[in-house]
Amino acid sequence: MRLSEYMDKFLSHLEFGRGFSPHTVRNYRIDLRQFRAFIEENAGGPESEIDYSVLRDFLGSLHGRYNRRTIARKLSAVRSFFSFLEKSGIRDDNPAALLISPKQGKPVPVYLSVDDMFRLLEGPYRKNPLGLRDLSILEMLYSCGLRVSELSGLDLDGVDREQRLVRVFGKGGKERIVPVGRVALAALERYLEAVRALRRKIWGGGGKGPVSLNHRGGRLTTRSIARLVKRYAVALGLTSDISPHALRHTFATHLLDGGADLRSVQELLGHVSLSTTQKYTHVTLDRLMDVYDRAHPRSRKPCEEDRHE
Repeated sequence: MRLSEYMDKFLSHLEFGRGFSPHTVRNYRIDLRQFRAFIEENAGGPESEIDYSVLRDFLGSLHGRYNRRTIARKLSAVRSFFSFLEKSGIRDDNPAALLISPKQGKPVPVYLSVDDMFRLLEGPYRKNPLGLRDLSILEMLYSCGLRVSELSGLDLDGVDREQRLVRVFGKGGKERIVPVGRVALAALERYLEAVRALRRKIWGGGGKGPVSLNHRGGRLTTRSIARLVKRYAVALGLTSDISPHALRHTFATHLLDGGADLRSVQELLGHVSLSTTQKYTHVTLDRLMDVYDRAHPRSRKPCEEDRHE
């Protein structure tokens, strides 16, 4: 079996055996194709014996071309691939296990202030179906802290309007129930009313089909949602880094600023590990320290006469 066939087998295992999302599987495929191209060019072809030194050379080829985070991701893909080969009995060892990932910094999540978030929500035009759709998307992302894939995959039967809850499927297909705010729900109701005829034509009656539709009545893709979020952010003069995931960061940060406990935010976001949620505390702690330094009388530097006492 050729190296490419082993990779295809590994990717199928991720998608069907472990329930990885299509987006994640696509990233693994891109990274492994790059690795295979390096092997074919530098190690005598895909049939060659791949050992630690070859993998180290591949890692070295990435430095200077990519940032640390990207290198770590590519290395993780290669390491997981060889771990799969070892566990499947195809190899006796995992030469990638000895590779050391580059040290990662702790980037502060991009998020919007409350004022800027409210400005963003004022962006969509409310007089036509597309504007109402965009408003409902922004409101749902901010109100529920959804991943873009969760919102794209949300169906009408996953929205309980009476209980104000939505049922989404996160990473690995894990189900999660999330509350939705009254304002976001009202925006969703206005949008659904505006596209009632289109929905009935494409999806029939009975409340079936996706929540967010494209102009033809099909499911709105994650890429389209990301584009519309960025479009509104740029139009309003906000940072171009704003994405659906930045609105998820905004959701978490504003909850913590409002007094929510970390465990509750973890559950709302669908994080498996509390450490993943803890990155948001850096944002809130930085803000608290700034407030403390400006407000507390004893936080300021001692005056000159105090130092001589």
